[in-house]
Amino acid sequence: MSFIFIVVSLICLCLLPQVEAVSPPPAGGYPGGNTAEGQNALLSLTAGTYNTAIGIYSLLSLSDGDFCTGVGAGTLLANTGDQNTATGAGALLSNTEGNFNTANGAFALFRNTIGSVNTATGSSALQGNTTGTYNTATGYLALSNNTEGGGNTASGYRALHDNTTGNQNIAIGYYAGHDVTGDGNVCIGANVFGAVGVDNTTWIRNVNTLTQNFSAGVNDYVTVRLSDGRLGHSAVVSSQRYKEDIKPLAATSQALYALKPVSFRLKKEFDPAQPVGFGLIAEEVEKVDPAMVYRNDKGQVESVRYEMVNAMLLNEFLKEHRKVEQLEATVANLVATVKEQTVQLQKVSAGIGVNRPAANVVSANP
Repeated sequence: MSFIFIVVSLICLCLLPQVEAVSPPPAGGYPGGNTAEGQNALLSLTAGTYNTAIGIYSLLSLSDGDFCTGVGAGTLLANTGDQNTATGAGALLSNTEGNFNTANGAFALFRNTIGSVNTATGSSALQGNTTGTYNTATGYLALSNNTEGGGNTASGYRALHDNTTGNQNIAIGYYAGHDVTGDGNVCIGANVFGAVGVDNTTWIRNVNTLTQNFSAGVNDYVTVRLSDGRLGHSAVVSSQRYKEDIKPLAATSQALYALKPVSFRLKKEFDPAQPVGFGLIAEEVEKVDPAMVYRNDKGQVESVRYEMVNAMLLNEFLKEHRKVEQLEATVANLVATVKEQTVQLQKVSAGIGVNRPAANVVSANP
């Protein structure tokens, strides 16, 4: 209905009294509602409709595509697809059959050929994309090396810059996700680079320095890897395939005996209710073993690695449990030995009683 309304409105405008024409007259008058302005713009068009090409070689190869707009030198130069929009020199220059793409900025989606439903805003955004689909890039060089990856969202200078084939990644911020190459990652914050070859991981800037809300209870903590603000795998990965240099704890867990558990209340600025909590003081733990604490981005001690404490507790428990089992086995053997010896003694005693000679009785009377 909206399209019909537009057509009717245009017809009505055409029927209005002629006004004085502008000079020089505007370019136009091409069949199919097409507009071209610039050397060789829309040069190959044969049957396409409602296309707009402004700039040298803009939409040069389009023959029968519809609803395409190219503004800038070389925009959509090789395009044969439909409903593509390019603004900026070289934007969507290599596009051939891709559809529903939008490129705003010089060389945005420059190498795209058959990728569809991509949006690039910023000079060289999604520049290297060829077949990737459903990507959104905002910012200079955002997702610029992506070739086949799909469903990615990058906002910020060089956001997701190194991603080539990774899918469904999200990066927001200056250099956010710059190093990400895997799938399903999230990077939020300036200079939150992420990591190569990692999947389904979230990094958030300042997550390791923000004041935590302990209103749910003083012992309720968000598990994060404080060294780099990484969320996710650090708390849940236990598979051997993620680990190396695996060895028993042995005597390492004896460090537990030097720890000093305390009760405490959080300061009022962190929890006005100040309920009693139990735990350890990170600075004290650091004195026992520096590897057992987390540090913030300033190198300050921040928290205790309680997952290490738990493993050490288990190790010490198992060692003591084995000692108890050995003692129980020893006691059981001793009890069995005593019982056996008691039985033997009883047999010997009984034998002595049987073999004892009868006593001679002397009569007192003659």
